[in-house]
Amino acid sequence: MGLELYLDLLSQPCRAIYIFAKKNGIPFELRTADLRKGQHLSCAFAQVNPLQKVPALKDRDFILTESLWGLAARSLKADPSWLHGASVWRRQSGRSSSRRPMRSF
Repeated sequence: MGLELYLDLLSQPCRAIYIFAKKNGIPFELRTADLRKGQHLSCAFAQVNPLQKVPALKDRDFILTESLWGLAARSLKADPSWLHGASVWRRQSGRSSSRRPMRSF
């Protein structure tokens, strides 16, 4: 399975990400999370994004939940060939996940 985008197209940020991906020919599988029905609050969606917000991007074991705009901005400066999935971004930045480790107090 390749790149998955979790979106609700009624959300302006989700529509922007959807249009960006389509316009740049980024192959992805659309996963709808209906905000009106509360699907983003389900336990299944919490596995994708613990903050239970859309948009969210998943590429195999890599999940980007905090700033998809960073992905878009980075693509404008990078080699266009990297746009074919988040795996290239992961290698360039050395990140394996967007989840930060919990701090103990």
